[in-house]
Amino acid sequence: LAATVIAACGNASASPALRHNSPSGGGHSATAAASFTSVARASRLRTRAAAVHASGPVDRYPAALTARWQTITTIAGRPALWIAVRRGVTLVRINQRVVHLALHAGSVDPGGSGWRYGDAVAGREIHHLILAFNGGFKFSTRSGGFVSFGRVGVPLSAGFGSIVTYRTGKTQIGAWEGGVPARSVGIASVRQNLHLLIDHGVPNSSVAGCGAACWGATIGNQVTVARSALGIRADGQLVWGAGESLTVGGLAGAMIAARVQRAVQLDINPDWVAGYLYVHHPTTPLTPVPVVPGQYGIYGHLLVPYSRDFFTVLST
Repeated sequence: LAATVIAACGNASASPALRHNSPSGGGHSATAAASFTSVARASRLRTRAAAVHASGPVDRYPAALTARWQTITTIAGRPALWIAVRRGVTLVRINQRVVHLALHAGSVDPGGSGWRYGDAVAGREIHHLILAFNGGFKFSTRSGGFVSFGRVGVPLSAGFGSIVTYRTGKTQIGAWEGGVPARSVGIASVRQNLHLLIDHGVPNSSVAGCGAACWGATIGNQVTVARSALGIRADGQLVWGAGESLTVGGLAGAMIAARVQRAVQLDINPDWVAGYLYVHHPTTPLTPVPVVPGQYGIYGHLLVPYSRDFFTVLST
């Protein structure tokens, strides 16, 4: 692959939980924000694209995050990812013509072994890894379903907001049996979480007046916490959005400002919201770079077994 690519994602818990991002169960990664700054600075100072293969990902990480979309990854000269910050939400735009989404099963959620994409990025996938971010709520909350390559981890429910990836490599988002899935197209994976946060470019009517009952319990019953979502625009591009201090309405508003037509809220609360961009080096291991400034982070950066489900974005 090529020199520098970034990755980030944020994830949170659907209910109050003790922080357990390290093997011993202690605290969050104290170096997440520092890593974000130091790796970004180093990438600006060194040669931008010492590519091993011309088709490999090339990083053009901006000197500062702004409300304007800035290209952060290109593949074979084609933009793959863009980044912006709007209304306190870090937004990553994903070009499905260049990359595709993969849904990973966690060791606990949904559990089990033998999944096509398991509880860590490994094997050949690691060479195509560009971005990774958290999945949805714990399945014990009965807030969604999980299916991967014909195997059911948690049964799907009609009407739930669904992230559907087809075997063609394209991902679509909509209400299950009310927009998705497409007929006569093979399904690779489905991740459901609650009802749609955004539909037809309009936020769910409950975002203003319904809290935990509609959008998940928060630590200390706070209204403003870490939140994340995945949406799709009319042009087919995906948008992952996350922040450390958001209301559900604020998250929806920023996604709509990014021209998102339909979106699913993913996980919430600081322990469970995180995303990474991955810097590829010719002869050394990947360097994960946190996407969301100040995110708590996930132990092992999704490169070692993880208990929760998550998504990766891969070069094709």
